[in-house]
Amino acid sequence: MGLNDFDFEYRLKASEELILPKAYIGYTDKGYSDMSHRLHRFVRDIILPVDLRNSLRPVLFNSWEATLFNVKCDEQIELARKAKDIGCELFVVDDGWFGERNSDSAGLGDWKVNRDKFPNGLEELIHEVNRLGMDFGLWIEPEMVNPDSELYRQHPDWVYRFNNRELTTSRNQLVLNLSLNEVKEYIFNVLDGLLTNYNIKYIKWDMNRPFSEAGALNLDIKEQKMIWLLHSKAVFDLIERLRGKHKGIEIEACASGGGRMDFGVLNYFDEFWTSDNTDALDRLFIQESVSYVYPANTMRCWVTDCPNFINGRTIPLEFRFHVAMMGSLGIGGNINKWTKEEIELAKEKIKQYKEIRHIVQKGDLLELNPFLKMKSMLFSMFIKGNQSFLYLSYMKNSGENNIKLN
Repeated sequence: MGLNDFDFEYRLKASEELILPKAYIGYTDKGYSDMSHRLHRFVRDIILPVDLRNSLRPVLFNSWEATLFNVKCDEQIELARKAKDIGCELFVVDDGWFGERNSDSAGLGDWKVNRDKFPNGLEELIHEVNRLGMDFGLWIEPEMVNPDSELYRQHPDWVYRFNNRELTTSRNQLVLNLSLNEVKEYIFNVLDGLLTNYNIKYIKWDMNRPFSEAGALNLDIKEQKMIWLLHSKAVFDLIERLRGKHKGIEIEACASGGGRMDFGVLNYFDEFWTSDNTDALDRLFIQESVSYVYPANTMRCWVTDCPNFINGRTIPLEFRFHVAMMGSLGIGGNINKWTKEEIELAKEKIKQYKEIRHIVQKGDLLELNPFLKMKSMLFSMFIKGNQSFLYLSYMKNSGENNIKLN
C-alpha cells in the first residue's frame, strides 16, 4: 500500500513537498460481492479519466496475430474489411508499422511510418478504416528503444545505465530515461505528432520489460534512487498532456500483460491489457481474480487463435468468445484463416455482445463462486482436434484447493 520502498530514496530540497500515492480504504459487512460492486462503481464513477468515463468500450480488432511484424498496407486494409464484416468498431495496427521494425530486434524508438510497408503513409489505411465506419488505433511502446535504432545511435545517453556496468537487454530493448526532460519531450512530440497528423482514436501503450542497470546519470549520486517515482510521474505527465490536447482519445495500459494494473494508472488510462495469456480456460481464472477489484470495462479481453501460443491448448471458438465477452471484447485472431462457419459464429457473438455490453461493462457482477466461500466450479468442454474431453473441478473447501484434470 502506498509507495514501494524497494531501492527507493527521495531527497527533498528546502520548501519542496512529496505527495505519496493515495490509499483507498473501504468497508462492507455484505460480503465480497458487495465489496466488488463498491470498488467497481468507485472506479467507473470517480477514478477513470473523465472523457470516456460514461462511454461503452468498442469491439476491437487487433492485427498482431494475423501479421506479427509483417505489416503491409494492402493486407491491413483487407483485414479491416473482414473485421468490419464481423462487426468490429475499432481497428488497431499493432507492432511493425514503424522504422526498420521487421522483428523485435530493431527499430524501437524510431516512430516514423515505414514507407516500404505504407508507401502512402498511414492515411491510406486510416481513410479506408474510417470509410468502413470504424475508428483507427495504433500500438506504440514509447518508453523503450532498441540498440539497433536511429534513436539509440543518436542518443545512447538517453537510456538508464551505469558507467561501470554492461547494459543488458530484454526483448532486445533498453529503457529510456524519463527523468531527462529531453526524453520526455521527444516522446510527447512523437505521440502529439501522430495524434495531430492522423485520425487516431486509440493508443495501445505497451511496456515490455523490467528495468536493469537502473541509473540516471543526469542525477546526483544521492538522487539516483528517485527514478522509480520520477519515471512513473513522467509517464502520467505525458498522458495528462496528451489528453489535454487530444480530447476523447482512448488509451490502453499494457505492460508485459497486466503489469501496470492499479488505481493510480486508471487515473490516466482507460483500461488494461489483462494478460498476455489469452487461453480461454486460463483467462477464466485471470479475469475472475481481476474482477474482484476492477470493473469489466477496464479489462480488454481478446478472442485469439488455437492452439494457444502459450500452452498449445485448443478450445472451441464459442467458448473463447464467451470468456472474452466478460470484459471489453476484442478480436485478436487471424480472421483470414477462419472458416465460413467461424466467421458466422463471430458475427453472431459480436452482435450478441453489443446487445448486452451495457450490462457487462456497467452492471453489477454477481459472483456465483464468492472468494473463500465453500463452492465448486465445474467446467466441461469438448476439445476439438484430438477429440478428447476435458473436465476441470476446482474446489474451495476448508482452505484446500484441489484441481483434477481427466
